[in-house]
Amino acid sequence: MTERTDVRLRDGEEYIKLGQLLKLCGAVSSGVEAKMVILNGEIRVNGEEETRRGKKLYDGDIVDYGDYHLRVVK
Repeated sequence: MTERTDVRLRDGEEYIKLGQLLKLCGAVSSGVEAKMVILNGEIRVNGEEETRRGKKLYDGDIVDYGDYHLRVVK
């Protein structure tokens, strides 16, 4: 089983957008890079390919990208 890293939502926030999450955890260095890896189909959210940078991620959502295995937690 692959170990997941928890990414905690800020107090009062219900979600984080996919592009923001990738930048926050250091998976990408810029919004442009986030856009490219997302559009190239390199991101999976809850096991499904995701191509929307603005995809809202909520508590419990799982994001996989290369060596990054993330879980959004409240």
